[in-house]
Amino acid sequence: MGNEAPDVGRSAATPAVRIAGLRVVRGTNTVLDGLDLTIPAGQVVGLLGPSGSGKTTLMRAVVGAQIVAGGDVQVLGRPAGSPDLRARVGYVTQSPSVYKDLTVAENLRYAAAILHVDGAAVARALRQVDLTGFEGRMAGTLSGGELSRVSLSIALLGSPDLLVLDEPTVGLDPVLRRDLWALFARLRDEGASLLVSSHVMDEAARCDRLVLMRAGGVLADDTLPELLARTGAADADGAFLALVDAANAADTRGAAA
Repeated sequence: MGNEAPDVGRSAATPAVRIAGLRVVRGTNTVLDGLDLTIPAGQVVGLLGPSGSGKTTLMRAVVGAQIVAGGDVQVLGRPAGSPDLRARVGYVTQSPSVYKDLTVAENLRYAAAILHVDGAAVARALRQVDLTGFEGRMAGTLSGGELSRVSLSIALLGSPDLLVLDEPTVGLDPVLRRDLWALFARLRDEGASLLVSSHVMDEAARCDRLVLMRAGGVLADDTLPELLARTGAADADGAFLALVDAANAADTRGAAA
């Protein structure tokens, strides 16, 4: 028996992400302060909230790209940023991570070589994001939505256990948004875990679970039906506003005490 890491793989017994006391500071600004959060495995978890709420910072911490001031972030049972997670975690940033002076196929083949996957994986990833036939197009000639899909296809190359997607549907038309959410559901059904950020509340209904963020903290972590029952709201937007109002009222009471 050695000190080998357990094979947590896509087991639902191990959370996809477990965060305890996460603190991130930039200059004099505390972005996240003692944040605790568990992301279940095998679910599409929506990370929702307005711009500036800390969503991107949290996602960067999950993929190991964020300097943290304190706390612990475990991903698939390993410390965030561990070298053995590189092929198991796919990350799509808000700005497309694409070489614009290469063709679509060249971008994917380059990433495939790093991940040690073959041409079949490239073709599969292009099909998944509806870019078959774009292989010879220069990335610099693509629209913003097309570039976003190229970035997503690169993240899908290694069939990752966890996909971290920062605003993946921004700039896409309604048909493509619908198709991408259908893809996310298929990936979940195949055993992957997904953390998807958005500031569009109507996408909440497509998630298995919702994490609502405000001012660097978790305002709620629940399913949509539970959030609606808790707040009495008709939709996710109303639930979020009700929770914000309640938090503001609590802050006011605390300041007056």
